[in-house]
Amino acid sequence: MDERVYIRLKARVRAPKPETLMLKDIAQLIADEQMLRNLEIIPVNKAVEKDQESPIVIDSMKIVELILSACPNADVQVVGPVQTIVWHDVKKQPMKPLMFSLVWFLLFVGSALAIMNFHEDVSMSGVHKKLYRVITGTEVDHPLWLQIPYSFGLGLGMILFFNHLFRKRINDEPSPLEMEMFNYEDNIDRYVALNHRREDKRKQENKK
Repeated sequence: MDERVYIRLKARVRAPKPETLMLKDIAQLIADEQMLRNLEIIPVNKAVEKDQESPIVIDSMKIVELILSACPNADVQVVGPVQTIVWHDVKKQPMKPLMFSLVWFLLFVGSALAIMNFHEDVSMSGVHKKLYRVITGTEVDHPLWLQIPYSFGLGLGMILFFNHLFRKRINDEPSPLEMEMFNYEDNIDRYVALNHRREDKRKQENKK
C-alpha cells in the first residue's frame, strides 16, 4: 500500500554549509511518523548539480526522486513552491570604526544636501515668510516660530516613515525600506529560478 507524503519546499533557505543540508532544512513534510523520521534526515546534496555555486536551485522533481529512492512505496504530493533557492550564508565581518564613520559622514552630508536643495527648489523660506505674513499681518526675515517646529516635524516625519528609532521598531508594520528589500530579494529569487530553468533547457538541447 502506498504511503502518502506531503512536501512543501521553502522558497528561500540560508545555510552556512549548504552541502550539509537535509530534507527537513529545505522543506516541510507531512507523513507517517516512522517514515517522517527517515525522510527528514535525507541529505539533499544528491539533488544538487556538482557545478552549481551559490545560489543553489533545488527542483521539486529532484526531491521527489530522492524520496522515492528512500521509500519506493511513497505517494509524494508536492504543494507550494516547486523550487527552493539555497543561499550560502556567509558570516558578516564587523564594520571597522573608520569605515563606519566614513559611511555615516557621507550619508549625513548627502542627505543634508538633498534636503537643502529640495527646500531651495520649492523656495521653502519664501513660503514660510508668506505664511507668517498671512497669519500675523507682519513681515519678518526669519519666521523662527514656523521654521523651528517645521524642522523638528521633518525629522519626526522621517522617523515615522521608516518606522525605526535607531534599532527600535515603532510598530509591527514593515517600513518602506523593508518592503523594498523584500521586493528586491523576491526579484532576485525569481531571476535565479528562471535562469536555472533556461540553463537546464540549454543543457538538455546540447545533449540531443
